[in-house]
Amino acid sequence: MIARYAHDVLCTLGDLVEDVVVWLHEPINYGTDTAARIVRRRGGSAANVAVFAAAVETASRFAGQVGADDAGERLLAGLRADGVDTCVARGGYTGSIVVVVDSTGERTMLTDRGAATDLRQLPPGALENVRALHVPAYSLTVDPLATTADDAIRTARQRGVPVSVDASSSSVLSAFGASRFRQLLLELRPDVFFCNRDEHRALGLAGDAPMPGCTVTVIKAGADPTVVVSERFTLSIPVPPVEHIVDTTGAGDAFAAGFLAASLRGADPAPAVVAAHALAARVLASPGASVS
Repeated sequence: MIARYAHDVLCTLGDLVEDVVVWLHEPINYGTDTAARIVRRRGGSAANVAVFAAAVETASRFAGQVGADDAGERLLAGLRADGVDTCVARGGYTGSIVVVVDSTGERTMLTDRGAATDLRQLPPGALENVRALHVPAYSLTVDPLATTADDAIRTARQRGVPVSVDASSSSVLSAFGASRFRQLLLELRPDVFFCNRDEHRALGLAGDAPMPGCTVTVIKAGADPTVVVSERFTLSIPVPPVEHIVDTTGAGDAFAAGFLAASLRGADPAPAVVAAHALAARVLASPGASVS
């Protein structure tokens, strides 16, 4: 299904999976029972960004591969109900991520991406009327999806479409190789690179150093100020306090969606970060990767 938007479509490329969110009522009792609440929700970084962008009235499209099963059908129906256009290949089984959330709201993820990494070519029409392309690092580290994402980024750049990349996960970056990932971004030259402090360090970057090859680097640091750095400027934007954090799942994706949505409306980096903080705060106060 491809909506024929006239302009300003934010396309995200990557994963749509089922999140199995486990809220622990007590520390894990290894080898026996542990009291918890378990809920199944939509997950996947690329899908989350598309949903959160739609939540702030930005036309968005999800592109990727989804399992040819009931779970995939249900998740795609959910995206469409949330106002997201979908442009997908079907095949294999829909992936799952078990998200274990402790009493502080911190999360640990056990991942099986299933069909999400099997995308061998961009679905026809995925880049139609696209004003910006967003690609999580999850989509750049495992083939055949990685090769497809690489091709999509190069095509977008040739068309003058801005590209953003999210570092996604320090463990993913370490497994892929920090120097290898830095070289990849030097070649792809995205306009915006999102990362948090752990991911920044995992890539071997010191202080507030920008990611080489990227026009703008956005460094998140939890409740500490967000830093935006380019060749021309360095900005430090305070993070408003969030009184009651329910769950950190999806907060980074919401930040990216808020920043990109504001940028599409013409915002400079500083006000775009303010919008990103506001949307991330809504997700922090909601269970799972959802927005209140």
